[in-house]
Amino acid sequence: MLGKGLGGRNQELVLAAASKLKTEGAVIASMSTDGIDGPTRAAGAIADGKTLTLALELGLEPEKFLAENDSNRFFSRLEDLIITGPTGTNVNDISVITIL
Repeated sequence: MLGKGLGGRNQELVLAAASKLKTEGAVIASMSTDGIDGPTRAAGAIADGKTLTLALELGLEPEKFLAENDSNRFFSRLEDLIITGPTGTNVNDISVITIL
């Protein structure tokens, strides 16, 4: 069953990965080239090894947001949305994972 939250596939991907990123120096970002990810004005989101800790300090439980497909509200509270505005191109999604 689909949740009633906001967010597209890129934000959802980053939220799913955020709870697994516990290594300092690990970063994931995913965004759409058209500048809009699903029904939101965000192109995507970014998370790192500290995202889970910060989220829990703010009382945000990633699993609940995933269950509701509400990744946009999760990353909005963390100020980790990637917002470019519409770019006029619709080539692909871009996902990057870096571990230093």
